[in-house]
Amino acid sequence: MDENSNRKLQSGWYSPTRLHNSPVKYDFPGDRFIPNRSLMDLDQAHSLLTTPTQKPSKPKFKVEYRRKLENNLKLDVEGRPFQMLVFRGSPKSSRKSNRLIDEMRRSDEEILTHKPCRQFPKRESCILDAPNIVNDLYLNIMDWGKANFLAIALGSKLYMWNADNRKTELLSEVGNGDDYPTGVAWSEDAKTVAAGYRCSKIYLWDAETLKIVRCLTGHQNRVGSVAWNGQILTSVFIQVINSSALYSDNAIINHDVRARNSLTCCMEVHTNEVCGLKWLNTGNRLASGGNDNLIYIWDARKMVAMQYMYRLSDHCAAVKALAWCPYNYDVLASGGGTDDGSLKIWNIQKEQSSRLQWNKHHQEILSGHDFGYECQNQLCLWKYPSMCKIGGSMNHTSRVLHLSQSPDGLTVVFAGADETLRFWEVFGPSRDANSRISHLDSLLSLKTSPIR
Repeated sequence: MDENSNRKLQSGWYSPTRLHNSPVKYDFPGDRFIPNRSLMDLDQAHSLLTTPTQKPSKPKFKVEYRRKLENNLKLDVEGRPFQMLVFRGSPKSSRKSNRLIDEMRRSDEEILTHKPCRQFPKRESCILDAPNIVNDLYLNIMDWGKANFLAIALGSKLYMWNADNRKTELLSEVGNGDDYPTGVAWSEDAKTVAAGYRCSKIYLWDAETLKIVRCLTGHQNRVGSVAWNGQILTSVFIQVINSSALYSDNAIINHDVRARNSLTCCMEVHTNEVCGLKWLNTGNRLASGGNDNLIYIWDARKMVAMQYMYRLSDHCAAVKALAWCPYNYDVLASGGGTDDGSLKIWNIQKEQSSRLQWNKHHQEILSGHDFGYECQNQLCLWKYPSMCKIGGSMNHTSRVLHLSQSPDGLTVVFAGADETLRFWEVFGPSRDANSRISHLDSLLSLKTSPIR
């Protein structure tokens, strides 16, 4: 084959033609095997190498020469397939992987991205006294607002504790000895505290002026729980039919706090006291749990018609603990009472213990427990969705009554029946086991403040 035929083969079959058509003259454009890639159109070159081309109608070279040329370009000396020209940039999945190189790369990635295992902290970060706290699991008397204020009821008094400067403000005190707060909740904008009382009234307090801005009536007995959804305040109460019997037709009431006549709808489906309420962050679903061992899921648009979405009946004790997953809005966690002792995860889309809090930073869930089971009086941290136990606190002398989470999602406080508030940095970095907590730092002075 003459030199002209070889030149045509080079420029028309395997080699991109951009260099030959360019008006610019280059001194070293590259040879036929290793072109100068800085002067090439790589997209066009890749297309020419990977797209089958039509065979010349009248080839001027022999078929045997063409076959040998293809073998030299596509096979190594031992006859195994290989590519002399490899253009990088294609997706990793489209390339034939080299097993050893890929394994080494994966090992390096695992070393670089390896994170230490999460551990439960050795001890509390802070302990405060909470005298006169009512030892009743069906109440909801503690809530941590977005402004970093903890609202808590101790007996007949309602306090606000500033987590930044650790100062305490007395919000209200009931003069009637039979009355006391039974349900406390911060509004979403952290400007208003709603407090439901045993004698059926709900007071709305301005957090800045510490004054009552409104009193909501219409209840017949104690308000067991309150929950905010924007400007809608949801509350539950026990209706007394007559003086000789307490019937189990409990109601869930929605109040629009902007309207003069605040009551917007009333749902009566639970057959015993409603002790748990939790709105989804998006505000379109409400979960209610009761002493009838049932959970109801409500669509906010259909609550006026008393139409619930789901009725969950797998618990065999009262359901107070309810928590929506912060990163999967179709997942609800619920905890049963003493006779149940179970923690259940529900997938609402598939219709599928105590007190619960989701971790906002990791896929974990924290449960606080009562007495009578393996996790007696403990906080337990679980990996979700495997539900493997990561760790737990030491056995406390009394049961966990209430749980609440700080606005940054790192600290959880639980109120115990031993009249203490214990703060755990369970969702944040683990503290040094040797760190000590002084009485001054934790404000353990019974003479200065009821909350320390």
